Amino acid sequence: MSNYPKPTTLGDQASLGTQAAQNGSSSTPSLPTHTAQNGTAIKPALATQNGAYIPNPAKAASTDPPSALSPNQPDTLSPYTPSALSPDQPSALSPKEVCAIAQTIAECQLPSGMIPWFLGGHADPWNHVEAAMALTVGGFFPEAQRAYEWLLAAQLPNGAWHQYYLQDSVEDDKLDTNCVAYIATGIWHYFLSTGDRDFLEKMWPVVKRAVDFVCAAQTPRGEMLWARHADGKAWPFALLTGSSSVYHSLICAEKIAKSVGRAQPRWRSSRKRLGHTIAHIPEAFAPKERWAMDWYYPVLSGAVQGQAARQRLNDGWDKFVLEGRGVRCVSDKEWITAAETAECAIACHVAGDRDSACKLFEWAQMLRDEDNCYWTGRVFPQEVHFPADEKTTYSAAAIVLAAATLGSVPSEATSLTFATP
Repeated sequence: MSNYPKPTTLGDQASLGTQAAQNGSSSTPSLPTHTAQNGTAIKPALATQNGAYIPNPAKAASTDPPSALSPNQPDTLSPYTPSALSPDQPSALSPKEVCAIAQTIAECQLPSGMIPWFLGGHADPWNHVEAAMALTVGGFFPEAQRAYEWLLAAQLPNGAWHQYYLQDSVEDDKLDTNCVAYIATGIWHYFLSTGDRDFLEKMWPVVKRAVDFVCAAQTPRGEMLWARHADGKAWPFALLTGSSSVYHSLICAEKIAKSVGRAQPRWRSSRKRLGHTIAHIPEAFAPKERWAMDWYYPVLSGAVQGQAARQRLNDGWDKFVLEGRGVRCVSDKEWITAAETAECAIACHVAGDRDSACKLFEWAQMLRDEDNCYWTGRVFPQEVHFPADEKTTYSAAAIVLAAATLGSVPSEATSLTFATP
């Protein structure tokens, strides 16, 4: 799941920097030093603008595409030319191409094992795991293990991880439940791909602490609160995409627990309540209707299945899909992104609509560059990349996982990971 900008209120994202400026504050907040499981002190890194704290400068700069772009902005069209899929072709990429794309992720991995969005950028646990899964698909098993071992080393005593990390510090210290839960999906995928039971056993305590932290954020109604502050105080609302991702992670966590002989029946109970809330109680979640992920993620996660899943995708198709181009990140902008398009392709596959899945995946290849990296997105009709010059590991990872789900590689591990329960 590519990260849509997280709200600080029930409305759209409000910059903490703006709030500080409005309040006349000129000093940055004091954030504590936190200690990871291995005893390493990790200090938050504060970015400031006019004396106001900006919690996520990279995301703040790329929240929305411009409505109109400068005519002087250079054309950055990809050299890729779409071609029709033949009936016997599983996807638009060959196994060799999938490995080449995964290699671009490996080349961004830091010596610590952390995988940033791009060299010099930040990392978040969700997209870090997504990238590790792509490394696994590409056969980069040692690199994938190092990615998971980075999470082992950085895990907090309460089982969580901070939301954003820089190379040697914490950028944003909140604790996002869907980011924390996703390690269960990654570890289960790695086990299905490699059969490495020793590594599964090694990572089991990490998964258990993470999932226990997440389940503690469930409300009596069933939704998962989006996040906690570093001091443990819960944010007062839930997000549909985040809760849907947690639902899928709980499926994987249950399978891990069963595989290592340590069944966790309360996880199953938690998942059942969460699934019911996702499928039947839309008012449980903060309104984010313009974001495509709120449309397809309940299907991708398996919380909405069968005819209801196909109907949901059909109902939102015209709103979120730009024919021949891909999936709009937000419904009111002609801005298509590689990650949303690839993830929606997986959702279509999960719902049993392979034709739509292959079509979306083919369109996503327009964002592939000559170096096998993927541009984050493109704005139409100007046909320029947005954010400008940005190629992200999470975009490449989503493409690799969609390719594997659709059959570009011989292993069935990825399609099994995303199979509905």
